[in-house]
Amino acid sequence: MTITSLPTEERAPRRTAPAGRSGAGRRRLYQWLFVAPALVYLLAFFGYPLVRNVLMSFQEFTPTTYFTGESPFNGLENWREVFDNELFGDALWQTILFTVGSLVGQFTIGLGLAVFFSRRFHLSGVIRAVLLLPWLVPMVVSAVVWRRIMDEDHGVLNSFLETLHLSSDGVPWLSSPSVALLSAILVNIWIGIPFNMVILYGGLQEIPRELYEAAALDGAGPWRTFRSITLPMLRPVVTVVLVLGFMSTIKILDLILALTGGGPADSTQTLGTLTYQLSFLQLDFGQGAVVGNVLILISAVFAVLYLRINRSDTQGK
Repeated sequence: MTITSLPTEERAPRRTAPAGRSGAGRRRLYQWLFVAPALVYLLAFFGYPLVRNVLMSFQEFTPTTYFTGESPFNGLENWREVFDNELFGDALWQTILFTVGSLVGQFTIGLGLAVFFSRRFHLSGVIRAVLLLPWLVPMVVSAVVWRRIMDEDHGVLNSFLETLHLSSDGVPWLSSPSVALLSAILVNIWIGIPFNMVILYGGLQEIPRELYEAAALDGAGPWRTFRSITLPMLRPVVTVVLVLGFMSTIKILDLILALTGGGPADSTQTLGTLTYQLSFLQLDFGQGAVVGNVLILISAVFAVLYLRINRSDTQGK
């Protein structure tokens, strides 16, 4: 009996091995089938436009290209002309100011409102809903409304300042090169506050109340509690808010076009508006692609830094 059973036991693994390999291959096939739609979407709507934009920045791409199909390779000529253009340096600096100013204002006020509404009181839900309106209104509509509000001669804002005797001649919010960029930053802060408030408010609700009770028993004041408990526990949410805010702010186009059109005297030109101007006003698609690639590169560097910081925090925990 032992001799006859040995071949059966030796053959059994040989029979199950192909079944195991086929089962693993089938599972792998199913996994790829589930991932395939997302991969096709990314390649079609992100991969192809990105590669095409990079190639276009090294070509002489003009409106006639759409009829002739000819876009001769011109090397680094587009890049050289863009970097030699003084407007590019000004647009880059103004993009940095616009992005940093907007993020600081949106985050600071949004966090303050989130902390304020974390203390439940009567009609807090209604007030939070009203504060969401700037976020729900289309950006172009908001820009047009604020353009009327900030009008130097007939705007409500200057009339209000004159009523309070804070200004007699009226502030040239959108007509002065020294004030126009600040006005655009203030409008963008107004638009972005609700997003920051909602996300940070949700993060505050996830902090255990026991930590605040323990801090109160230890005699910690409001500022010490905020600095030692609220901010550290809110750090992952803060990171997400800043990353999403950066990605949405650095490429803003419609707000500035509707508010100032990039003026006066190019004082509100950003990389986004410069891309639009080169591509669709001057019809130099090659140079427009160069500025677009610079925007993509800045966003990619910021995303890599965020991933490294997030990874280091995860490993540290």
